[in-house]
Amino acid sequence: MEGRICSLTLLFLVLSGAGALQVNIPDEIYEHARGDNISLPCSFTSKNLGGLVVISWSVKEIKANAKEILILTYYSSKGITDIKAIYEGRVSMDVDVPKGQANLKLNSITLGDNKIFECRVQIPGDDEGKPADTTRLVVLVAPSTPICKIQGKAEYGQNINLTCKSKEGSPAPTYSWESRDVRNVPRVATPRATTNGIKSLYNISKETSGYYICTSKNKIRSATCNLTLAVMPPSMTLGSAGIIGIVVAAVAALIIGIIIYCCCCRKKKQQEEYAMGVREEYTDKEPARNGESRQADGQEDPRGYDDSSVRSPDRYEEQSERNYDSRRDYDDRRSDYDDRRSDYDDRRSDYDDRRDKYSDRHERYEDERGYDDERRYNDSRDRRRDERDRRDDDDRRYEDDRHNDDRYNEPDDDRERGRPPVPPSNKPRRDYDD
Repeated sequence: MEGRICSLTLLFLVLSGAGALQVNIPDEIYEHARGDNISLPCSFTSKNLGGLVVISWSVKEIKANAKEILILTYYSSKGITDIKAIYEGRVSMDVDVPKGQANLKLNSITLGDNKIFECRVQIPGDDEGKPADTTRLVVLVAPSTPICKIQGKAEYGQNINLTCKSKEGSPAPTYSWESRDVRNVPRVATPRATTNGIKSLYNISKETSGYYICTSKNKIRSATCNLTLAVMPPSMTLGSAGIIGIVVAAVAALIIGIIIYCCCCRKKKQQEEYAMGVREEYTDKEPARNGESRQADGQEDPRGYDDSSVRSPDRYEEQSERNYDSRRDYDDRRSDYDDRRSDYDDRRSDYDDRRDKYSDRHERYEDERGYDDERRYNDSRDRRRDERDRRDDDDRRYEDDRHNDDRYNEPDDDRERGRPPVPPSNKPRRDYDD
């Protein structure tokens, strides 16, 4: 009886809503690859399709309390479609009101289109039933090559994380790890898939070293990355290394200071011993023998005590040995100085000898040069003198010949007229001044 009542109630409800508005999208999820041109189907039924029909598509993020954004609106009375600016050029609508069709076309989809889409139909006078329906668009993107990193210090006893992350991938990829030892032999552990791509290793040791491979995978394809883990012994931190360096520097400075102090003290002691030995070496008084005082017989020490009680025989012998050693060192240094002085004198003598030889050669050169100049001068002077004598002899002979020649004694018209006389045929013609 109760079952029959329920069946009748359900039938009444169906019959009562037969003429109400119904909007339907066939599937809850549509998957398409990035860059594709897609169409999201939407159908509707109503008893008043002959009047005004307003169809709109909107979108919102896949999260709680997400804000809905209008994509476009279609008005059947004028047959126009109003598209929002952010989707201009990318969307359109395939609409046929009598058939109840209102499909959304979307071109070149991207990861930003991974959202929930809603189809809504508004008909005046028919506000009952199901005026809207939604679906989800999943844009499929293959995972990018993941990046593998090591978080933490790869040292004995430490805890570290191996991270693996793909920058993009839709649906979100899952990650799995494989491990191989240093001989590239797979480890027995079964790889376990994770959503965050983190593999944690605890209390690592030398055996943890090896090769680790991460695989990023979704329903389109997969990508891998690998890294090499080398676990090393613990190393000193920067703070401990700095403290140890400071301690080492302080110890080194202390040792150097002690060495310098010891050297200075030793040098000062040697100078004092040397000075003491020199004073005692050249003193006019004879040093006291073993057990004897430096005071002369019958003389008392003005200080009021006996010198023999102050300087014992052993101490005196020790002081004598030190004085002897100091004197010997002084003689050695004096001998070295004499040798160097002798070498210097020898070099000085050689230099003086070379200087004398140079002076002799220079003097000989000057003498020879002076003799040559004087000889050339004398020769030139003698030649000039001989030439002058020859000219004088020629002039005398010419005058004698002239006086002996009768032609020169007779009056000459040319001579009276101021013309020069004609010389004899055996003499060269000479010009005479008026």
